[in-house]
Amino acid sequence: MEQRSTAIHYTLSVNSVSQHVFAVTLEIPALGKDELTLSLPAWIPGSYMVRDFARNIIGISATSAHGEQLEVTPADKQSWRIACNGQPLTVQYTVYAFDLSVRSAYINDEFAFCNGTSVFLAIEGFKDCRCEVAVKLPEQCPHWSLSTSMSHVRDNTFVNEDYDELIDHPIFMGVCSQTDFTVDDVTFTLLFSGSTEYDMPRLRRDLAKVCQHHLNLFGKPAPVKRYLFMTLVADKGYGGLEHRSSTALLYPRFELPLAGEAEQASDSYTNFISLCSHELFHTWHVKSIKPDVMVAPDLSQEVYTDQLWIYEGFTSFYDDVTLARTGVISPEQYLKIVAQNLTRLYRNAGRFKQSIAESSYYAWTKFYKQDASAINNIVSYYNKGGIVALGLDILLRQRSNNSYNLDDVMRLLWQHYGLNKGTPANVITRLCSEHLDIDISDYLDSVVYGTEDVPLTDLFADIGVSHLTQSPVSLQDKGGEAATKAVPHYDFGATAKEVDSGLLIQSVQEHSAACQAGLQIDDKLIAAEGYVLNTKLLQRLLSVERNAPLALTVIRDGRLLSLTMPLIAPAPQSCVLQISDSQKLAAWLNL
Repeated sequence: MEQRSTAIHYTLSVNSVSQHVFAVTLEIPALGKDELTLSLPAWIPGSYMVRDFARNIIGISATSAHGEQLEVTPADKQSWRIACNGQPLTVQYTVYAFDLSVRSAYINDEFAFCNGTSVFLAIEGFKDCRCEVAVKLPEQCPHWSLSTSMSHVRDNTFVNEDYDELIDHPIFMGVCSQTDFTVDDVTFTLLFSGSTEYDMPRLRRDLAKVCQHHLNLFGKPAPVKRYLFMTLVADKGYGGLEHRSSTALLYPRFELPLAGEAEQASDSYTNFISLCSHELFHTWHVKSIKPDVMVAPDLSQEVYTDQLWIYEGFTSFYDDVTLARTGVISPEQYLKIVAQNLTRLYRNAGRFKQSIAESSYYAWTKFYKQDASAINNIVSYYNKGGIVALGLDILLRQRSNNSYNLDDVMRLLWQHYGLNKGTPANVITRLCSEHLDIDISDYLDSVVYGTEDVPLTDLFADIGVSHLTQSPVSLQDKGGEAATKAVPHYDFGATAKEVDSGLLIQSVQEHSAACQAGLQIDDKLIAAEGYVLNTKLLQRLLSVERNAPLALTVIRDGRLLSLTMPLIAPAPQSCVLQISDSQKLAAWLNL
């Protein structure tokens, strides 16, 4: 209790816009310790990769209450020791901020953004102390405003009960547009960086439906009274990271609906609403319900769990199905999204080598540090986890004669583990058995802890959906579209992007024609049959019957190589889902 009555004071300001530097002043009262250890987290909750944020600290110094310079001694890559003889002290340091992502800190001429894990040093042994933060807007940017979901106390000063809360509220300073809407007494704020004007009425309308769905699913009381969708708008980029009463999003500037623009159903708009749906769902299912080892994680090193398929996989199911349930997208659009997710999975040979439980456990080293081998050797606990959740929902309906579904499991998770109690690895099996009297261990053993595909053909039939796979209709085929014309005769089996005078190879599926030809990552495929190549020409060459292998010309590491690609029939890896019984599907979607 003594620690909680002691307040740690931080002052955050922009030291230099052009040099992308934050300045932080940390005022520490007398804590009764002769020496204090200060450190910055190595990773940020929700993003399972050691990022070593302390590497961005440029300089650090400390002075006593009497203005005497104190020695600051490095303890390791992210910690410093300061001898203070039990007296108050002031620590000053600067942080380089030029990582345009939702995970770290960034400053440009339009805005400054940071997560607390990037800028606020923790005091070892005193993380339970109350933390006050004063934010100073740069004088040279008079049009900037300040936004954060922290509790406001006065002027631009905010209070947090402890360090964990402090680092769970990102901070935005800059030019922005924002709007509010209220659902069930919860105030939601939409913020977009920059001066581009967006279709706020449409965004409010559709997001209100999503928010209402999530609030209804988990029931009252909601874990927040206000919630901030903080979107960093950029020319390129995509991402989202959940926080306890906000989310930080990154999205391309002109893939959002502009003010005055005629409404149209675009994939980019659907993706944005789905991203918001995903991160808001985490307010319950990650920020409150969480794996046991994540209740009080050690942010200085990796924390391993095989449960991420439950948290990211289930959320990946709900982010899109919510849009269909609320009418933001049509059932046909929803099935196209699911088919595209399945197509990505079917093209991933790694699903037969790694389970999604293993994918969860090795997120730190394999999923978050993917290389050219990823497509062939690992599986995504997001992607397959979402399919597993969809299958589980239908399976629960089957085995309970439509008495229960996955919504009931989510409510049980909230009721039993919603106060940071921490879930054990077998939580889903246990809840279904003890509260629903349904044994699903066979299903999870095969598709979660094993590497079998979810048996979707029979499951989909129960909700009025037909499931089929076909050969890719083009090199850009993402799935979801039934073939309406002749498909390519021959397989390629690599992904590539067009560059000047050729195609840059980005991934190669094992056993494919490209693999057998010897194509490698970062090869520049410049010609086929002696003709300078682009995507359209390669598509045509693979679509006509041939009597001989395809001659390829490649630039690899400054060398010119001639390769021969065999003629192989394309595998049926593109998924198409169609409505076979609209009433069954409508009933499943609660329409």
